Amino acid sequence: MAMKVRAQLRHARLDGREWRVLRPDPALDTAVLYENDRYPHMCVDRRAAYRIGVLWLLAARSRHTVIHLPLRAGRTPAEPECAGRPLDLVLSQHTAQLRASHWPRLRAALGPARPHTVRIPADRRPVERPHWQTRDRLHDRVHADTMFLTGSAAVFRFTAEYFFDLAFLAPGSAPGEETPHHACSDLNCTTRVLVNTYCLHVLYRAHWLPRAELVGAPD
Repeated sequence: MAMKVRAQLRHARLDGREWRVLRPDPALDTAVLYENDRYPHMCVDRRAAYRIGVLWLLAARSRHTVIHLPLRAGRTPAEPECAGRPLDLVLSQHTAQLRASHWPRLRAALGPARPHTVRIPADRRPVERPHWQTRDRLHDRVHADTMFLTGSAAVFRFTAEYFFDLAFLAPGSAPGEETPHHACSDLNCTTRVLVNTYCLHVLYRAHWLPRAELVGAPD
């Protein structure tokens, strides 16, 4: 059995090269990424964490596909602790050779979307990572309201598990109830998986404001 996520696939030609860019479909409504003075924070519910985990594994399996998560238009968590400048997220392997500075032009050049289904084997077989030190890391950079994460197949497979942990192990919560307890994942604090950022804090949030309550949502 495979894990499946619906997506949209777009192609672009830029500087004599063909590009393949994939986005989730529908958009990730209950996932947001913020940049603040300390380090980036991401908030997700269980379903969004699962979908991101599958797309994270796709980044590990597809050497030439760029994964674009347009998170700036997401809803706002009802609980506090998520604030700052909203960011989109882009994942790609080193072999794709995507430069952050080229992203605005590439995004503008994308053609029409075609329906696509991402299928990943359910047996994920996560990669073991040595404690503290390894050269295999995610290179992170923020540019054009977007956080770019670039790395090897192995490091994407390893870090995908942070999202599956929240998807499968985070507490449930019925409408109107408080989240039973705190649940989060921290990319980097002990594994030193990120190059430039101290930590990417991924926080589980059960409750989200309706879209009608959003103020000043980005275009």
